[in-house]
Amino acid sequence: MAELVALGELLIDFAPRGTDREGNPLLAVQPGGAPGNFLAAASRYGISTALLAKVGEDAFGRLLVEALAGAGVETRGVRLDPAVFTTLAFVTLDGQGDRSFSFARKPGADTCLTFSELDLALLEGARAFHFGSLSLTDEPVRTCTYQAVAYAKERGKLITFDPNLRPPLWRTPQEARREILWGLGQAQVVKLSGEEAAFLWGCNPLEGARQLLDTFPQVQLVLLTLGEAGCLLQNRRAACRLGALKVQPVDTTGAGDIFGGAAISQLLRLDTPPGELSAEELGWVARFATAAAGLSTLRPGGIPSVPPLGQVEAQAAAIEAEGGSEG
Repeated sequence: MAELVALGELLIDFAPRGTDREGNPLLAVQPGGAPGNFLAAASRYGISTALLAKVGEDAFGRLLVEALAGAGVETRGVRLDPAVFTTLAFVTLDGQGDRSFSFARKPGADTCLTFSELDLALLEGARAFHFGSLSLTDEPVRTCTYQAVAYAKERGKLITFDPNLRPPLWRTPQEARREILWGLGQAQVVKLSGEEAAFLWGCNPLEGARQLLDTFPQVQLVLLTLGEAGCLLQNRRAACRLGALKVQPVDTTGAGDIFGGAAISQLLRLDTPPGELSAEELGWVARFATAAAGLSTLRPGGIPSVPPLGQVEAQAAAIEAEGGSEG
């Protein structure tokens, strides 16, 4: 039985791999989608996981299911639908490996998931339920997400949320803000980026973490990612600030998702309510997640880039030895 269940998009990232003789970009197929990347990390770090999702009954959909299963994620909750096509994302990278996205999703299979198609038995034995904002952009998956979150809350599951802001997928910024704020109002653990704090409240990232804790009483823990500036983990009891891993990234696709999945894996292992974690415990989670995310950028893609547990533990220990975390 899965300890951690997520709902959301599986998609193919087409990522640049050089150019042809005419200068046109060559694109590599990479399995991804934020919840898939998130679960692949948690699974690699010892947590049993499952995904509730929909892909097309096509070559890309089957590739995604195989990639997810290969990462150790239970896939019986992934529906293959012959009536819609698997969602595609086209990734461009700048000189630092940072990415931007264009989507083929009009509609994509992930937006067509309904509550009646969910394998709810997967949720019964779970300890935590995770979702993101991409399943709030369109119907019927938006209503499906509302219902799934309510179902998980009624059964006392820990709810985690990643706003994962992708402006091109929303009709208006106002709609995006409304739905993301709804998601924030459901979760006990939130992974927030600096970009998302600025979008939601027009403030800097550290103010955003405080705004989140002040505005949403049910939020117990904020996992704030700051890109090259590292991360901040904060609850109402303690905080830990940590710099980013010093690497030369090849591709940052999925790094934030892997940070989140790695962090949640350690929260579940600690088995302490997120709001009661001490500065020392937050420090361990921060070091582990930072190591996982940083090492993932040395390989292309999302699901395929999750680094091995031993490598992450060694890197986390090295960060500790260097005195990297601050309470």
